[in-house]
Amino acid sequence: MFHVKICGVTTGADARMVAEAGADCIGLNFVVGSPRRLVGDAAAEVAAAVPRGILRVGVFAGTPAKEILRMAAELSLDAVQLHGHLGGDVGPVDPPERCGQLAGLPVIRAVRLDTSRPAVEALAAARLWIEKAAAAGAMPAMVIVDAAVSPAAAAGGLGGTGALVDWASLVRAGTLQVPMAVAGGLTPGNVAEAIRITGLRSVDTASGVESSPGRKDLEKVRAFVAAARTALSRLS
Repeated sequence: MFHVKICGVTTGADARMVAEAGADCIGLNFVVGSPRRLVGDAAAEVAAAVPRGILRVGVFAGTPAKEILRMAAELSLDAVQLHGHLGGDVGPVDPPERCGQLAGLPVIRAVRLDTSRPAVEALAAARLWIEKAAAAGAMPAMVIVDAAVSPAAAAGGLGGTGALVDWASLVRAGTLQVPMAVAGGLTPGNVAEAIRITGLRSVDTASGVESSPGRKDLEKVRAFVAAARTALSRLS
């Protein structure tokens, strides 16, 4: 769905800057508790500023499908990213049936690499979630592997923390049933290495290109996109 995604954009000016830098996807964060959360007019401003041809992705965690669909229609979102927990009774959860409930909208699913489990088992929960989603009516179009968080993490602590994914462990975990992207602590200085080690053709960052939470840094964004594009070209 994308190659270079810059997430947590909070102003129209930053949205235009990110697009001009060469990213092909911009994430609009609607997660309660996140310092990058968009509400009201700010959300409309960012969505309207994203140029044609750049993917607009709304990021949600534990939000009911009806509310997601309403916001997607109002803001002309191209896809939805589900960033809540895969299951459990604590914190925001996005269950497998959510994909089917969002019929007509491509779903990107954020998952966690469980490095406490060996090899392929590190993505076992993600595989099971995808299987259940398919059985319930629809699979996600893509998966983003993000850094691990506590099973009890609140919505605001689910992403954008700067914590790294263990790329070697991700390779050992193997592939999933859908295209994959890597996120978690990516910066202009390490994104090329992440691509080289994982072999994945899609990357996602938020805090790694900021001057402060929610404020993107022009030079960091340009450097990140350039490093990612160069590394991606070498995969080909």
